[in-house]
Amino acid sequence: MKKTSARRVTWRTLLALGGAAALSVPLAGAAAGASRTTGEGGRAGGCVVVYFDLGETLVHTAKDNSVRYMPGAARYLRALRARHIPVGLITNVPSSWGSTDAERAAELKKVIDKDWADPTPFAWSDFGDRIFTPRTEAERKPAAALWKRAKSASGRCRLVYQAETPDEVRASRSLGYLAYQATRPKWPTYLPVPVITALAHLPSWNATGIKER
Repeated sequence: MKKTSARRVTWRTLLALGGAAALSVPLAGAAAGASRTTGEGGRAGGCVVVYFDLGETLVHTAKDNSVRYMPGAARYLRALRARHIPVGLITNVPSSWGSTDAERAAELKKVIDKDWADPTPFAWSDFGDRIFTPRTEAERKPAAALWKRAKSASGRCRLVYQAETPDEVRASRSLGYLAYQATRPKWPTYLPVPVITALAHLPSWNATGIKER
């Protein structure tokens, strides 16, 4: 992204998030945040965790059942990794795939890797143990359970959720996530990294919503 357009894109993105502008992220901070972010998602002043849906948000399944990155996804994950911003997955898989998130995640990896056709391997290591999947069929999105579990595991960090479906964006936003509908025409494919790095520098908030000093 050219420097001359960074400010315009940031404003446009915040306005699209419906109320996100109330966060009062200074535009200068958003533009410069990438160079100031420290490890662990910017914990020097706060922290942020970025969660994604998987299918048609980060990866695409073609008609021949081969699986590849969505356009720009690998580059975007690299940009977050370079800024030490933790990422996770909140994705529907059959609850029968295992009795724990770790077991279901392991099966998910097998399924994706079996048909993976992209020259760049999928960045499973970026997600660590932050892969949340349904324990029962009733927990499948857009039910709130997965977002609640991810939120509980993320401590007091600010939370971002990105998916291609409007119903998931609305559901996650109602649970306190800064939600962004990914892969829309004429919009940034994903929430611009400068906006996320700016969020990482905002102070954390405790469970009562009171700003910590």
